[in-house]
Amino acid sequence: MEQPIAIQIRLHLERFDPLGSLQQWEQQLLEAGQQRAAACSSFIGRVRGSKANGVVALELEHYPGMTEAELQRIAESVGTHHGALACLIEHRVGRIAVNDAIVCVAVWADRRGPAQRCCQELLEELKHNAPFWKREWSADGSSQWIEGNTPL
Repeated sequence: MEQPIAIQIRLHLERFDPLGSLQQWEQQLLEAGQQRAAACSSFIGRVRGSKANGVVALELEHYPGMTEAELQRIAESVGTHHGALACLIEHRVGRIAVNDAIVCVAVWADRRGPAQRCCQELLEELKHNAPFWKREWSADGSSQWIEGNTPL
């Protein structure tokens, strides 16, 4: 019988330290008795700004409870598909300044290929299917809701 994937989902209302989160996640896995994986793939995403459109912040709204459940479902589905041993998804919500971390995703697997593919697919699922509503804030105080998401 296959061991279930260890999944950790956290939404942050305030700034978080993604490198510290990765270190804490790995420590928790090891303390829970999980053997260190042969491969770990991770990604840290930051809010990008643009001088052209004057974006100074991104705001993410979500429906508490539903969002976490959907992220859990995504991680279970993608992780199972790629044979992941553990998955981490940490995501900011609320108003996030340009250059602040917005997402941290990590995957433990027994090989680099599955770890990297799983991490990539998790990010794409988050980008296109996670229940977040996004609004860009400009330096002049105006805002605009984003329709759709940007591909790779």
